[in-house]
Amino acid sequence: MSNSFPAARGKLIMSCSCCHTSPKKTRMQCPECGCNCVPVSMQTMLHQVRAPENRRIADGDYAYCASPDCTIGYFSTSDSIPKSSLRAFQPGQQAILCHCFDISESAWRTALATGRAAAMKDFVVQQTKAGLCACEARNPSGRCCLASFQKMSSS
Repeated sequence: MSNSFPAARGKLIMSCSCCHTSPKKTRMQCPECGCNCVPVSMQTMLHQVRAPENRRIADGDYAYCASPDCTIGYFSTSDSIPKSSLRAFQPGQQAILCHCFDISESAWRTALATGRAAAMKDFVVQQTKAGLCACEARNPSGRCCLASFQKMSSS
């Protein structure tokens, strides 16, 4: 189930407890772009890295680099996996906001501009509440996308 928490200026922030996200670990700095990156679970990586590369992932604590300008997808202190090896990053693919329900960033912007954003987000929230999302496997960050909807709405 998801819980709502009051936030500044009367907005709600959704907290997703349906997803078994990776344990809280120290963020790591990307060796290529220097971004402060979030840790990811081995489960996320095994689902995101295409075969046969997913069979050669070395043990270790990995992080995901979300920078669109960086070529590194996952990295540890001794290994890195390029975004070109990830399922979520294919040539010509649009930037995805919600990997579970295939909502692109451009579709969300269009929905915001045309007044259909509430219905789109409500669908994702309802599916998440029902436990029908698969964020840890489908999202390359291994995290729930609900906060991304709010972030893009604000920008």
